[in-house]
Amino acid sequence: MKAIVGLGNSGPEYANTKHNAGFWVVDELARRWSVQYQPGRGNFVFAETATKDVLLVKPTTGMNASGIAVKTVLNDNGIDISDLNVVVDDVDLPLGSMRLRPKGGDGCHRGMESIIYHLGYTGFPRFRFGVAAADHKRPAEEYVLKPFKKNDQLDADTMVQTVADAVEFFLQEGLDRTMNRYN
Repeated sequence: MKAIVGLGNSGPEYANTKHNAGFWVVDELARRWSVQYQPGRGNFVFAETATKDVLLVKPTTGMNASGIAVKTVLNDNGIDISDLNVVVDDVDLPLGSMRLRPKGGDGCHRGMESIIYHLGYTGFPRFRFGVAAADHKRPAEEYVLKPFKKNDQLDADTMVQTVADAVEFFLQEGLDRTMNRYN
């Protein structure tokens, strides 16, 4: 089983903020696959495909503690760390771009930092969703907690579809082919 973890912050006050790009992508996948979220045994919600080969996960711990939920998901479901995949916003990538990496550091992203800390491992793929629009991006911790401006929202919506397409392609074709096609 593969876990696709979308990072974000729970609650209506964060629903439309750039930091929830990971949530938006797994929500799109859940919509496409007609699966419903249910509470997990911990601080997360999940949706499982009918064939039980993919688990969509949204930590409810808050971004900066995402690693707690991710570790619980892997342990409780017997998911190998090599089958973990994370969808995350990236303030250093321009809006309209995506970067898929097989492994790496946290990129100064607190959610990724938490996952790496709690797992003690960096060798899992991450789908980085560019959220850097033309407006002022610093300080980053304030920028990502705001919604996109109206003139950027269409590009953000398009990127949700593109990243969801990339995740589906990855599940069918593997990491190398997906990086070749989408990076």
